[in-house]
Amino acid sequence: MTRDVTTGTDRGTPPAVEPAWHRLSPRLIPLHLSWLVAPVITGIGTLIGTGGRLNLQGLITLSSFTVAFLIVTGINLTRVLTTGYRITEARLEMRSGLLFRSRRAVPLERIRSAEVTARPLHRLLGLATVSVGAAVHGGSAAHGLSLDGVTIAQANALQQELLNRRAALLAHPPTGAGPVEPLVPAPVAELSWSWLRYAPLTVWGVGGLLAALGICYNTLHEMQIDPLRLGVVHQLVAAFTAVPLWVSLPALLLVLAALGTVVAVGQYVEGWSGYRLEREDGGVLRVRRGLWIHRSVSIEERRLRGFELIEPLLLRWGGGARLHAVATGLGNAEENRTRGALLPPAPRAVALRVANELRPDVQPSPVAAELVAHPKVARRRRINRGVALVTLTAAVVALPGIWVPEFLPAAGVVAVVLLPVAVWLAVDAHRALGHALVDDYLVTRSGTFARRTVALQRTGVIGWTVSRSLFQRRSGLLTLTATTAAGRGAYRVRDVTLAEGLSLAEQAVPDLLTPFLERD
Repeated sequence: MTRDVTTGTDRGTPPAVEPAWHRLSPRLIPLHLSWLVAPVITGIGTLIGTGGRLNLQGLITLSSFTVAFLIVTGINLTRVLTTGYRITEARLEMRSGLLFRSRRAVPLERIRSAEVTARPLHRLLGLATVSVGAAVHGGSAAHGLSLDGVTIAQANALQQELLNRRAALLAHPPTGAGPVEPLVPAPVAELSWSWLRYAPLTVWGVGGLLAALGICYNTLHEMQIDPLRLGVVHQLVAAFTAVPLWVSLPALLLVLAALGTVVAVGQYVEGWSGYRLEREDGGVLRVRRGLWIHRSVSIEERRLRGFELIEPLLLRWGGGARLHAVATGLGNAEENRTRGALLPPAPRAVALRVANELRPDVQPSPVAAELVAHPKVARRRRINRGVALVTLTAAVVALPGIWVPEFLPAAGVVAVVLLPVAVWLAVDAHRALGHALVDDYLVTRSGTFARRTVALQRTGVIGWTVSRSLFQRRSGLLTLTATTAAGRGAYRVRDVTLAEGLSLAEQAVPDLLTPFLERD
């Protein structure tokens, strides 16, 4: 074997071949050009709404709007034409930029999740987005890459290849081992359309409707157009003011509830159509869902640190619940909220069954365990807060009574109506409080409007925070916060006694809090 002096390589050994760079799909170009349709439609709609009369303020607003969309379109097209990616033996690499070049790389062993998302326009062109979450030092997942504009086939193949290569890199399989046939995934849970009855029991329907109306109002107001003077809106306002308030107000609430129900059902259908939770070979959980926007989220079971059972007030009254994974490597708080969802609003029994099946030791899930009730002084604190809030509300209503005496009876009605509601909510909030140590899990529960029961593996707790407000110190209570690298990052045990809280921390993770305690 001879050696090439110029290159310093053995002539008999072929040089290592670098993996080829792949480009984003050119189908993404018309998708970004479609951004320019928005200014055109806005301009036409404005001219129609104003009868062809456009003042200087409206012209400036439309021009600014058009320039902004031109800039966004140009930036997106530049990114499409200059972005490339490849997978080497140890890294996922991406490069992009025209004037300012950037190159990013994620080690395969640090990849924690690979999510495939296909929005409606992407699906129309056969495209998808691959979002790769990767842990930095400390175990968080704030670092990662997003490849927006690969074909659906490439996205699925890339997702599987990243997970397979990472698993192979960590496992160090022996050389010469034959390929292992993948197991057929068995679904842990699938969508039942009977669950659709839980959609109206969430607040997202009315909230989304009000948010959309607010955005439309602000947009028209910025263009010097009074929405209340538009034809249909003007007629509705006139009809509303033509009848007594005791008739129009309940009617308005009923209309909002009906429209909110329609929006909530639509959001449920769009977000959870095709839902399937399955356990795949290699210890990976995969959640597939979405009608217009397809989502495929993979979670390694070894990164599961527990579960969170979420029961909003209306959903709890209807016997429903949601289930989220408490896991590392799912990104920031917002990404955790979307990627960690294991189950849509569904019967509470289904949520508990899924939590049972996903527990590694095949034992009943601790989210259904009996919890230790918190002291009665915690209930008194909540009642006092509720009474204070009602008093403040009544005082605000009564304040105009200095000039208009009619407001004084209204303040009394507000106090009489809200006081029993506040006391009932305070009692319910105290009833929700609880904690326990169940096997290897710390379980804590709190909340009224959104009751949350969290079962967190004790090995996932990396620190404790003990906080005491002025009123807590007077009542002999404290709030104990378990810090973790998973899920929302911190989970609280609210309003426990001083001795009980410190004892709980010491039993859950021995010797973690002990060096900071002063014993009598």
